[in-house]
Amino acid sequence: MAEAVATKNRVAEVREKIGRAAEKSGRSPDSVAIIAVGKTHPAADFYPIMEAGIWHFGESRVQEAEDKIPQLTDQEITWHMIGHLQRNKAGDALEIFDQLHSLDSKRLARRLQQQMEKLGIEWFPTFVQVNTSGEQSKYGIDPKALKPLMDLVADECPRLKIKGLMTMAPLTEDEKKIRETFRRLRELSINTNTDDYPNAELGSLSMGMTNDYEIAVEEGATHVRIGRAIFGERLSR
Repeated sequence: MAEAVATKNRVAEVREKIGRAAEKSGRSPDSVAIIAVGKTHPAADFYPIMEAGIWHFGESRVQEAEDKIPQLTDQEITWHMIGHLQRNKAGDALEIFDQLHSLDSKRLARRLQQQMEKLGIEWFPTFVQVNTSGEQSKYGIDPKALKPLMDLVADECPRLKIKGLMTMAPLTEDEKKIRETFRRLRELSINTNTDDYPNAELGSLSMGMTNDYEIAVEEGATHVRIGRAIFGERLSR
């Protein structure tokens, strides 16, 4: 009971901070979708968060999600795959998730299209992950590779619906570097002409996690992926 109350208090704090950040950027707090990331947490931990009004949840590993999601099928949850997706897990991910935030290669796009045809999935919303921080340790395509990837999706992968871009900021206390990473993604979205791409919009920006979601919202995030600030510390595996 006490942990459920603590969880609801954490959700309220996150909402308050997002509200202030959204106001700074001249937007409504309702323009920001909160994705609660339940990495390492059991299905039972999701209920207080749903009671607090959050229905978007993210997982970063297909194997963990395959165990957890079936336990929550009675809930109206939108499931987001936010971690790096290996091609051999593409079919599994398509069957259990509702959206993908980490399309990061032409080979993965082709694999997803192939698996959607096999599974009879007509369309699947996805974000293209872009490495706007320039860190070699980060997944994501180079910003210059966005147009070629979108060209390929338009020509060969019509079942993929590109709804936006995703990025991860560097793990640093340097706010300038964090803000610049998010700003680059927003500018890339604005400057990319989607008129020739019937299955792409780029209107959504998935950026910001526990350490930096307020900055992300100030820079235009429409989706934030928050784990510890909502669930509390990760549990030991």
